[in-house]
Amino acid sequence: MSTPRPPKVEKRPHKSIHHGIERVDDYAWLRADNWREVMKNPDALPADIRACIEAENAYQQAMMADTEALQERLFAEMKGRIKEDDSSVPVTDGPYAYATTYTPGDQHPRIIRTPRDGGVEEVLLNANAEAQGHDYFNLGDAEPSPDHRWLAWAADTRGSEYFTIRLRDLETGADTDTAITDTTGDVVWAEDGKHLFYVRHDDEHRPRFVYRHRLGTDPAQDALIYEEPDAGFFVGIGKTSSKRFITIHAHDHETSEVRLIDAHDPTAAPILVAARERGVEYDVDEAGGTLYIRTNADGAEDYKIVMTAVATPGREHWRELVGHRPGRLILSHLLSDRFMARLERENGLPGIVITDLHGGREHDIAFSEAAYSLSLSVASEDFDSPLIRFTYSSPTTPARTYDYDMATGERVLRKEQEVPSGHDPADYVTRRIFAPAHDGEEIPVTLLWHKDTPLDGSAPVWLYGYGAYGYAIPAAFSTARLSLVDRGMIYAIAHVRGGKEKGYRWYRLGKREHKVNTFRDFISVAEHLIGEGHTRKGRIVAHGGSAGGMLMGAVANMAPDLFAAIVAEVPFVDVLTTMLDDTLPLTPPEWPEWGNPIESKADYLTIAAYSPYDNVREQAYPAILAVAGLTDPRVTYWEPAKWVAKLREKKRDANPLLLKTHMGAGHGGASGRFEHLKDIALVYAFGLKATGRAEA
Repeated sequence: MSTPRPPKVEKRPHKSIHHGIERVDDYAWLRADNWREVMKNPDALPADIRACIEAENAYQQAMMADTEALQERLFAEMKGRIKEDDSSVPVTDGPYAYATTYTPGDQHPRIIRTPRDGGVEEVLLNANAEAQGHDYFNLGDAEPSPDHRWLAWAADTRGSEYFTIRLRDLETGADTDTAITDTTGDVVWAEDGKHLFYVRHDDEHRPRFVYRHRLGTDPAQDALIYEEPDAGFFVGIGKTSSKRFITIHAHDHETSEVRLIDAHDPTAAPILVAARERGVEYDVDEAGGTLYIRTNADGAEDYKIVMTAVATPGREHWRELVGHRPGRLILSHLLSDRFMARLERENGLPGIVITDLHGGREHDIAFSEAAYSLSLSVASEDFDSPLIRFTYSSPTTPARTYDYDMATGERVLRKEQEVPSGHDPADYVTRRIFAPAHDGEEIPVTLLWHKDTPLDGSAPVWLYGYGAYGYAIPAAFSTARLSLVDRGMIYAIAHVRGGKEKGYRWYRLGKREHKVNTFRDFISVAEHLIGEGHTRKGRIVAHGGSAGGMLMGAVANMAPDLFAAIVAEVPFVDVLTTMLDDTLPLTPPEWPEWGNPIESKADYLTIAAYSPYDNVREQAYPAILAVAGLTDPRVTYWEPAKWVAKLREKKRDANPLLLKTHMGAGHGGASGRFEHLKDIALVYAFGLKATGRAEA
């Protein structure tokens, strides 16, 4: 059989002028004029574009045909590490305890409840049954009403993040005729159990409108409670720990604003806490008539916690409870009637601090591993409960879920992640090292390898990075990664600038005019791993998705010889064109992150200097796999398609360059806990093949 040839893509030049600089987008025709309709109905994709995408998918499949057996083995291994009859730790709420469960073969969860003190399990929603007939199914919120009579649940059946909310009568088990479409999937009940609040997208797929629905009425008559006037701000909803207030929060990437609605008076007008001020962020919780506010106001870059009476919410009344300490980033806080638990990160590692709101005393919850992840949640919806719940894991240690009594300090293990096929943490080694950056900064790197892997430079490295929006990549346990590590790869996470691993400053130094630091940090980590003898040049697989896919495109242009392969999932690679198009869903809200090239020539030139699509050049590139989603509203399918087409035109090598587009999925790829493993198996097989480990 002859080697398959990549499909030819017809060029239809489209020119545009911005700030006196000419741009030529040779493959702009791949963007369907009706792309918003396509997100809701993939069958609406024009035939010529569909033919182009399907040809690329066929080429990708043919070029990876020799790894089909490997992909099957990888899938079987990863599936074998998942406990099929799994369940979450129940959360108590009034007379019930609510949880999610899976039975063998389930792709999706079941929402269940039992009487609080034990009794017969009741299945409230079987998402597997609801997913029947859909190629894609993603369950959003599933929230019981305060009187436990109703379940409001939401689902996205296209991958486009348009959720439909439905109402289930828990006495009969049947849904009503109510269907609220085009929502974000978030649902918040008023305390009367008769009203619920939700957020609806505007025509540009931006969450912008907050509505109130009354049970038994036509959704067309729902009351508009709040409309965000700024296209650069997204809107969300929530509820305070006390359940006293419903929150409406408007935000972009550096500014926020919160309004409160009395949850016991759902028709009351929202009350503004503090008017938005550019660069000031805050979020709000409430206990005993006091608002507890996490904020970066007054130069508190790594955040502080202030308090004020509900009756006087404005900034002029805020008084400090937890002061700002540079380098200690306060991530979130939870309240009970007596205690506050806050999650924070310092020196790259998370921690939990408990504050007695009555006495002011504080204590820490201690952890010991060199690298680990930590999440904080509620153990009970009852506000007077002293219990919180946290989940701890490390690259070698499966997740452990604990309930912690904030009054006594007692820690109770509620669940330990099981690996049915077996896992011995002693077989693996985790290290946290620091790589020197080009400007003297130290970049945290999390490493995982099998104890038998030689550290003589012969092992390939799988290097993952993200570096955007302040998101810190957790050093968490992953059953999937073991399939790489067991084949002699070293798995590394580069905690590059653009995340908040080392505080807000670490984020600030990886955005806008400093964005290139993200890319240079990743390259510095690769060079450090080579220089320290962990691996050799050309033995590294670089991997990132979304904004991490932008990172992949940038380092492919800047240092292609370091890498054996690059995997870019839903990659944001056409940055300049996207930031110039204010009709796209995310563009206005993301100008604070990347800059606004429409209004600022300096921003234009900054983005143009690194935008992966605009900087593809005539040079040799490593093997590249790009993955897209047809209904992705975040990174539109034509971005990676344009990038691949331009790379194919410019690159001067014989390495494979493949594009796979999910025809019925969006930003997160395939839905279902097992179907998603097939996506991972393809990605891993590509990297293993590129590093000569496909037979391992």
